[in-house]
Amino acid sequence: MNYRLTFWTILLIFFGINIYSQQKVVAKYDYLLYLPKEYSKETKKYPLVIYLHGGGQKGNDLNKLKTYGLPYLVEKGQNFDFIIASPQCPDNKYWSTENWFETLYADLEAKYRIDKSRIYITGISMGGYGAYITALDFPDKFAAVVALCGGINDSDLKRICNLSKIPIWAFHGTVDDKISFSETERIAKALETCKIKNNFKFTRLENEGHEIQYLYETKPEIYKWMLEQKK
Repeated sequence: MNYRLTFWTILLIFFGINIYSQQKVVAKYDYLLYLPKEYSKETKKYPLVIYLHGGGQKGNDLNKLKTYGLPYLVEKGQNFDFIIASPQCPDNKYWSTENWFETLYADLEAKYRIDKSRIYITGISMGGYGAYITALDFPDKFAAVVALCGGINDSDLKRICNLSKIPIWAFHGTVDDKISFSETERIAKALETCKIKNNFKFTRLENEGHEIQYLYETKPEIYKWMLEQKK
């Protein structure tokens, strides 16, 4: 039984079928969209950043997303040279519950000029978990991941090497009392076991807690680093 399961798993992966996303119910999540101010005047393709919010912004009111993070900065009038899609996770669900990514990506690809070699995902807290799990499920899509105080569930850690080819920049406060600092530490250690040398960048925020959303506003190096990464 175990052999047959392994055989079919390998076969599905060989033919490019993602069994993890296939096992999830396909869902369509509403999202906020930001287009660069010069988008309508140009014909070039733009990088895409998918931003995943934390647990406090779940629901069916997109305005809740504007509390912090990229939607907050857009609301304040900050300009970015990339497209931003900020989906909203429904109540009583997590970013790992359903296959929302393929629907979102198909919608964005059909409507907007996206540079497929420069697709990024970032998130904080529950969104940090979401950034990792989405990259685990669709490792060929992303040029980079930026995760703030996130982690990976035990059941998904066994496929950590899916992330080994993706540049990742992780941030975590050492005294985080909501999501332990050790969650990011163990991702770093697990990636060291992969045969392929990983590109995991880990910024330890000494004596800082869970509220590190300010980094999206005060650390522009995040965006510079992301945009330097290409598939």
